[in-house]
Amino acid sequence: MKKRVISLIGGVCLGGLVLAACSSGSSTSTTVTTTTTTTAPTTTSTGAAAHATTTTAAGTTLCSTTNLAASIYGSSGAAGTIETTVALKNTAASNCTLSGYPGLGMTGSNGASLTTTVVRKGNYSFTAMAPTAVIISSGQSVYFNMGYSDVPTGSATSCPAAANLVITPPNAYTSMTIPAQLAPCDNGTIVVSPVFTTASPGVQTTAPPQS
Repeated sequence: MKKRVISLIGGVCLGGLVLAACSSGSSTSTTVTTTTTTTAPTTTSTGAAAHATTTTAAGTTLCSTTNLAASIYGSSGAAGTIETTVALKNTAASNCTLSGYPGLGMTGSNGASLTTTVVRKGNYSFTAMAPTAVIISSGQSVYFNMGYSDVPTGSATSCPAAANLVITPPNAYTSMTIPAQLAPCDNGTIVVSPVFTTASPGVQTTAPPQS
C-alpha cells in the first residue's frame, strides 16, 4: 500500500514538471539549450526557441514556415556589437500575416546544436521596437534584427562560432535553417527584434544590405 501511494505522488510531481515546462508564461527555465527572454528569462527549449503566439490581420492567414524563405539581408558591427538583419520572404501565392518574435537557434558546421540564449526586445535601438502585425504580400519580405556582443567576458577567450542559424517564425512549430556565420558571446546570447517591414518607423533600422 505504501509503495502504491509513493508511486502516485511521483506521478503527480512528474505531471507538474511537464506543465511547468509547457507553460509559455513561466518565469522559470528547464535544463536545455535555448533560452528565450523578454526583459527577464521566461522559457527554455532545445534547438530553436519556443514559438511566439500571434494574431492575424483581417482577411489574411498566418505565414507558415513552408511558405517563407529566410536569408541574411545585411550585417554591420561597431564597438563589439554586431547587428544582423534577416529577411523572411513570402513564397506563397497569397498574402499572409506575421506578428511577434521569431525563435532562434544555432548549429555548428557539423550540425550539432550550440547553446543559444535568445533575448526578446533587449536594449539595442534596432531591436527594442514594439511588436505589430505585418502583412506580407506574395513575393515580398519582412525583416527582423539580431544583435549580439562578440567580445568574450569573464575567463572566456573566444566565443563558439556557428555555421547555421535555425529560425522558427512567430507562431510556428517548425523551423528552417540557413547558413550564417555568428559568434555571440555570453552563452550564445542573441537579442532579437519582432518582425517589421521596411515601411516601419525609422527606429526599426536594418543592417546595410549585403553586396
